[in-house]
Amino acid sequence: MASDIYVGIDVAKDTLFVAILPGGESWEERVTEDGLKRLIAKLRPVAPKLVVMEATGGYEAPILEALWKHNIPVAVVNPRMVRSFAKALGRLAKTDKIDATVIAQFAEAIKPRPKLPSYRQEKALGDLVARRKHILQMIVAEGNRKRRAVGEVQKLIEKHIKWLQKSLEEIEKKLETYINKTVEWREKSEILQSVPGIGKIVAYSLMADLPELGNLNRKQISALVGVAPLNRDSGNMKGRRGCWGGRASIRTALYMATVVAMRFNKTIKAFYERLCQNGKHKKVAITACIRKLLCILNAMMKNHVRWGEFKPAET
Repeated sequence: MASDIYVGIDVAKDTLFVAILPGGESWEERVTEDGLKRLIAKLRPVAPKLVVMEATGGYEAPILEALWKHNIPVAVVNPRMVRSFAKALGRLAKTDKIDATVIAQFAEAIKPRPKLPSYRQEKALGDLVARRKHILQMIVAEGNRKRRAVGEVQKLIEKHIKWLQKSLEEIEKKLETYINKTVEWREKSEILQSVPGIGKIVAYSLMADLPELGNLNRKQISALVGVAPLNRDSGNMKGRRGCWGGRASIRTALYMATVVAMRFNKTIKAFYERLCQNGKHKKVAITACIRKLLCILNAMMKNHVRWGEFKPAET
């Protein structure tokens, strides 16, 4: 049985700093094979209830792998959450030791959900989806440059655009191959794509960046994405409800899917038209449609049903 010991790890490119609570023990380690072996050798006898690290754009990956390999529970959290927590504690100074200690305190107070080993698959898929987005951005940027260029420069840009388009096709093939490798992921993709308005890329984005889909209730998933109306009341003042926070990449993907669904998905189209007829502003109506589409997808994933088998009451 795990102890009530929490560990915070502040990760940098080549080093990491570890803090253990209670007790206050801390030390610095190199992110090398030997360094990770020493880290595990110190943590295994302690049997921590949870180890927490901040997301660092990939630098945390080898540490995750080492902890998973030895069945040590580990969570990866948004650095902004930890920084806000530090400010609430009045810890404004910033050093590796302070950061590691604050992360350990965050782990003890908040107890974020540990990452499962399946996260590595989600991360790999997310990297492919992100790379596709980067290439699209480069194609758009090069297209803008081409319109202003002349002569040889224009020809060079055209050549680069063709190369980028070929790379885009290769990544889309890799995405499809990656999804089709496992029955579970293929089933998820088929469920999502069965909904009018949801294409392959949106489905892949949801699978990579919203693994909680199907595991939360409608209010939780809406708040997680950032499309749930939040109260802004204080005393006798009743403020306007608004949406903020959440996962911007998912909102962007769902916005495009919702625009298509408002034309070709009878359920979403009827919902949008009813809201507009009731006097709702179009932006408010679109946001409500995004939330409804998300709740439908969440219910379908939870119940493992495709669009043709789906009952609206489940949302």
